[in-house]
Amino acid sequence: MSDWGGERLREDARWKHGLPPVNNANYAWIQHFIHHLSPTGIAGFVMANGSMSTDTGGEGEIRKSIIEADLVDCMIAMPGQLFYTTPIPVCLWFVARNKRNCKFSNRSGHSLFIDARKMGTLIDRTHRELTDEEINKIAGIYHIWRGEKGVGEYEDTPGFCKSVKTDEIKDHGYVLTPGRYVGAAEVKDDGEPFEEKMERLTAQLGEQFVKSDELEKTIRANLKELGYEF
Repeated sequence: MSDWGGERLREDARWKHGLPPVNNANYAWIQHFIHHLSPTGIAGFVMANGSMSTDTGGEGEIRKSIIEADLVDCMIAMPGQLFYTTPIPVCLWFVARNKRNCKFSNRSGHSLFIDARKMGTLIDRTHRELTDEEINKIAGIYHIWRGEKGVGEYEDTPGFCKSVKTDEIKDHGYVLTPGRYVGAAEVKDDGEPFEEKMERLTAQLGEQFVKSDELEKTIRANLKELGYEF
């Protein structure tokens, strides 16, 4: 949101972590939520993807301050086409006032990153929906990680989720994009030796080349009959 009246709110008490630019309300919204957290409060909200990595207008410094204050509990990257008003992908922010909250485990100095960009199914040409199973998977990982009782033990899943120390976020320039941290998904070994696989794939490629040549000859012959020879 570019027209949010920021020029009239330069002295607002909510801007504890930095003055948000007048032409973008992302970090005004984020600091608004943080400002209104209770001493043990947690807030979750949807933001544009740019909020995870932008450095323009002082936003990078605001994000750095928020991270160093240990307020970022969880970041989730979502797929595009989830909304009817815009096709752009978004992210979910979860911020916590106190990660030592006795209701959950002590998560101080750590943040959870979840990459859910590959989830969802297109229900038509322009809209995607998450299944109940996918929603439960995302929510379940967060609940397990923050230490809710009776939900299991948390483990990192390559390509999907990772618990990251604040120092590692610092090493990445205070960028909060989950893809930077979760890595690539593990590829299951199909048990076929590499040499055998290459022989098989090479043979298949040779067969496809032969079929391609035959198809080209057929097309040329048909075009010639129609008077279009080349």
